[in-house]
Amino acid sequence: MIVRDDDRYFLRHDETERFRLLDRDARIERRGRDTVTIIDRPGGTQVFTVVDDDGRLLRRYRRGPDGREVVLIDNSYAGPPRSIEQDVVVLPPPDIRIPRDRYVVEADTADEGAIYEALTAPPVAPVERRYTLDQVRYSPTLRARMRSVDIDTITFDTGSWQVTPDQARRLATIAAAINQAIQRNPQEVFLIEGYTDAVGADVDNLSLSDRRAQSVAEVLTRDFRVPPENLTTQGYGEQYLKVNTQGPARENRRVTVRRITPLIQQQAQQQR
Repeated sequence: MIVRDDDRYFLRHDETERFRLLDRDARIERRGRDTVTIIDRPGGTQVFTVVDDDGRLLRRYRRGPDGREVVLIDNSYAGPPRSIEQDVVVLPPPDIRIPRDRYVVEADTADEGAIYEALTAPPVAPVERRYTLDQVRYSPTLRARMRSVDIDTITFDTGSWQVTPDQARRLATIAAAINQAIQRNPQEVFLIEGYTDAVGADVDNLSLSDRRAQSVAEVLTRDFRVPPENLTTQGYGEQYLKVNTQGPARENRRVTVRRITPLIQQQAQQQR
């Protein structure tokens, strides 16, 4: 679903599509007004994704064979789902006091340690409260409180969201850092962000960028066993160009990953 607000467009996608593509045996159940997608894992672990009638993610959690549940994403605490416009949080830009190459890490030139540090680091500015996943998705100054890794080892052909086999292999270092972080904290959540260059219509670029983000997330799970429930994706189209040009630019057809756990779980962690 693509929503227009004045001169801006926002995209909301089906949160369960990636799970269905990765696991054809995924079960889908209707529970009242909600739809629940259930993934069965070896050893008796199950992953539940709960969405409302409009496909908006309400909750995602993992249930172990002992019945204990680990909540990864919980948007239900904020009450009834709101419009995208209401989920835009405007905050002052963070005061970045670390070197730029540590704040936005270029995967092509960074070593494993720098990538792992960026994907496990705390916020660069105070986070005063807990936010919903949608607020994180639609609020750039909120996302800016977390470091990111620009996966410039993967760029895309014009109009394409396919990750070629040689580029997929270059995700190994990113996947290793994410998996190590999840082993340390099973509740970690990482946002995979997709982008396009400025060529083409805004609406088409939003859809294309979202497919790029999902493609990278699928490769991370399929080829490197990154748990899909610890990932979420969002496309931003031609917003936030890396190279400021209105023409075709492969550098702008990219994907970025950032840890968002402290933004969506802070309050819950403090209460435990």
